[in-house]
Amino acid sequence: MIERVRAVLVTADDTMLVIRRTRPGIPEYRVLPGGGVEPSDASREAALHREVHEEIAGKADIIRLLYTMECDDERQLFYLARIATWSFDDRTGPEFSAEGRGEYALEEIPLTAEGLDGIDLRPVEIAHVLRGAIRSGSLGVEASL
Repeated sequence: MIERVRAVLVTADDTMLVIRRTRPGIPEYRVLPGGGVEPSDASREAALHREVHEEIAGKADIIRLLYTMECDDERQLFYLARIATWSFDDRTGPEFSAEGRGEYALEEIPLTAEGLDGIDLRPVEIAHVLRGAIRSGSLGVEASL
């Protein structure tokens, strides 16, 4: 089974970092930073740290596993994390040099139901999970401040 890790990266201003994907012929959408777990990764959390470093040159403090989604032969694990610094200009991931992959732009959006309603966050399941957690007050980011 293929495993992928993604992070809901919450900033000090209680915004969330997302990557805006623009590809020819496809409507613009957003994804959370992350990617595949590689055999050389010591753990899923280590894979997440590596991916956050590659994609946004940042260092995240993982709070907890937020959600797991399985579909066919793929499992995606979504972690809630705090991030203080990042530099999209210093990203190093292989996807940025691959031809035909489209554009990756970093954005901060309000971590509110309204903020989520204003974007097409994929997969749609994580958008629903986040909206529900925000509305119920169960996201749990406050405890880590």
